[in-house]
Amino acid sequence: MARRLRSVGLDFVESAPVRLVFAAVTHAPPEAVYRALAEEVTGWPSWFRAVTLARPTHGGAGREIGLLGGIRFQETIMSADPEQRYAYRVDSTNAPGMQALLEEWRLYPSGGGTRVQWTFAAAGPRPFRLALRAARPGLARAFRDAVHTLDRRLTGTRADTV
Repeated sequence: MARRLRSVGLDFVESAPVRLVFAAVTHAPPEAVYRALAEEVTGWPSWFRAVTLARPTHGGAGREIGLLGGIRFQETIMSADPEQRYAYRVDSTNAPGMQALLEEWRLYPSGGGTRVQWTFAAAGPRPFRLALRAARPGLARAFRDAVHTLDRRLTGTRADTV
């Protein structure tokens, strides 16, 4: 990995200079969604198209992630609350401009399924922040497509975007 990022805590999800929040509702129950997020890490590329590599590291306390375009992340799992929350901090990356990144997945029971909320909390210099805000529609589409694919995989139906 080319660059080490600033170590941030879970509170960064609320205080980050850039917070992008996306939500969708699946037909799958929270336990199934949580299992796909936190326990079946190597399965991410099968439902999140932007992810090309996902593998646990450090006995499950971390992850190595590869994205389309060659971006790589080394991450530390910050929270793994079954059926409620899964969050990880990026410790190092080859992505330019980024100074800190924390992603949080929150799961809320919704009818017979789950409301999935993904928060992308980041810090970097002004050009990075502007670029990230401009990328919001693409990240929203990637999230929506990933949750829809995951829902089809888990239930055979399609998630609803909130």
